[in-house]
Amino acid sequence: MTEERKKELRDNYLRVAERIDKAVSKRGGDRPVRLLAASKTYPAEDIIYLIENCGLELCGENHAQEFVEKYDAVSNLNCRMDFIGHLQTNKVKYIAGKAGLIHSLDSVKLASEIQKYCEKHDLFQNVLVEINIGDEETKTGISKEYLPEFLDELAAFDRIRVAGMMSMAPKSDKIDEIRKYFRESYSIFLDNFTKKRHNTIEPVLSMGMSDSFEIAIEEGADIVRVGSLIFGNRNYNK
Repeated sequence: MTEERKKELRDNYLRVAERIDKAVSKRGGDRPVRLLAASKTYPAEDIIYLIENCGLELCGENHAQEFVEKYDAVSNLNCRMDFIGHLQTNKVKYIAGKAGLIHSLDSVKLASEIQKYCEKHDLFQNVLVEINIGDEETKTGISKEYLPEFLDELAAFDRIRVAGMMSMAPKSDKIDEIRKYFRESYSIFLDNFTKKRHNTIEPVLSMGMSDSFEIAIEEGADIVRVGSLIFGNRNYNK
């Protein structure tokens, strides 16, 4: 890694961390916000540099293959790796038991596959339920109306620990429009995760990315998933 790249990563990371601190201060209260560095298309050495030199404690991957490739490189370091993309049932064997959190549980079928794998290997898996807050046909996630029923159904899976909710606001250039979806997500989160179920743990809300994380924090996010502002624009030709 060049010195130029190291400086770029360090400066970007510290800039994002400062913006998070300001957004938390604006929100008020004492709930901390965790920065998840989403390194899609970028190498493990970038993550390792941020862990060892900037104190990064949480990273995430969207695709199973990249998760596997990078997990071994960072698993012995002081950094949790989450899975933040859509998870296909045939990829569960690569993710379950390794990811600190799976942010994208969106079906009983997927829950059943996670349960089956965890039973076989004597594991437990923490998950976030993904909701499709904008009811977008091209997006994954369950409908907000189905969430209470889905949480009741998940109670049958004793190897799955429900740790909260993930939401993605529809793309928009209007801040008020983005804020509306985040505010609604937080309201749904409060309504559904204050009720204690036997397989739930202290819940968190994951929402907000590079273009919206400050608004997400102001509206109640506990985890923000920031990629391009830290690593640079995605290079899909690598």
